[in-house]
Amino acid sequence: MAFEYLSDEQARRYGAFVADPSPEELERFFFLDAEALELARTKRRRHNRLGFAVQWGTVRTLGTFLEDPLDVPQVVVGYAAEQLGIDDPSCVKAYAERTQTRYEHAWEIRDLLDFRDFDDEAEGEVTAFVASRVAMTRDSRRELFDRGVLWLIENRVLLPGLSTLSRLVTETRRIQLEALNEEVAEAAPVHMRRELLATLAVPDGKRVSTLEWMRTPVVKLSGTGMAEALDRASYVLGLGTGAVDLSGVAPVKLAELASYGMHAKAPEIGDLKGARRVATLVATVRELEAVHGGRQSGDRGAAGAAEADGSPQARRRPRPGVRGPGDGVVAAAGVRQPEAGAAADRPAGLRLLRAGGAALGAAAAGRVRGRREQVG
Repeated sequence: MAFEYLSDEQARRYGAFVADPSPEELERFFFLDAEALELARTKRRRHNRLGFAVQWGTVRTLGTFLEDPLDVPQVVVGYAAEQLGIDDPSCVKAYAERTQTRYEHAWEIRDLLDFRDFDDEAEGEVTAFVASRVAMTRDSRRELFDRGVLWLIENRVLLPGLSTLSRLVTETRRIQLEALNEEVAEAAPVHMRRELLATLAVPDGKRVSTLEWMRTPVVKLSGTGMAEALDRASYVLGLGTGAVDLSGVAPVKLAELASYGMHAKAPEIGDLKGARRVATLVATVRELEAVHGGRQSGDRGAAGAAEADGSPQARRRPRPGVRGPGDGVVAAAGVRQPEAGAAADRPAGLRLLRAGGAALGAAAAGRVRGRREQVG
């Protein structure tokens, strides 16, 4: 089912009371303002006055009208009765006798509070909100669902069915992540994509993939170890992912891709579908570049000291001007190696952040609608 990803608690509390409201919640949602109090007092019978007040607070709390308007904690009925001066809150039981009255009250309350149905316009708005969260955060589907519920209540939109909202969250998240992956992958030149995919393979005579070799830190505290570290850093930097313009992608999304790529096995990354495979490799190698780029300056200083001592390890280290393994990749790709400090100066995500949540949401909603039309 569409909402299987939700916890039992989330499904149970959707549009329902699962516990007594706290005193603060009672005062926030069930304290009748002057307009509501005046309208409630226009009802002739006390059970209708009380039932009206209960429904008024219920929709403010849950974002929906209950099929059984009396399916509320007793503390709610008592709090509303006290405001209306009704000594016997149990009289509210008579409110369930006439269905038409309940519906008429619900329509009055909708107009009074400016609640609206979950129509196409509201669906587009909450879709844009969810899409903006997907693009800018690492929220899970459960977190996106809860935030969607809060958005609907705060914007006075009556909650749709549970499966409707859960499907919207799942579909919006899928489409937005696919679009982000495509943006990252397509920003990399074709030759770079080929080189990145090649790192998933195990070279002849080696026991691990090139990606695993790049991810494995050098732990040898010797001239040989420093030479290996420089060789590895040269190879990583030579792939040139740091030169890819990803300023339109939020840094947190690149970090999310890199987090998976830094720990998943190469075959698992190779099994990723669509653009996510290349996007994961781009983000992962960018992360490695940041790591190796920071180490390289320190390693060169230590290696320089070893060279001054005339150690054999230093004599085996590639000299400046001599092509090393990473330099070959740079030459073949035609990519200029980033200068020191370039990674720190990259304005990653600034344009997206400055655009504001509203602009991002509108663009994301349009992207989602376009994908749905293509599927349809």
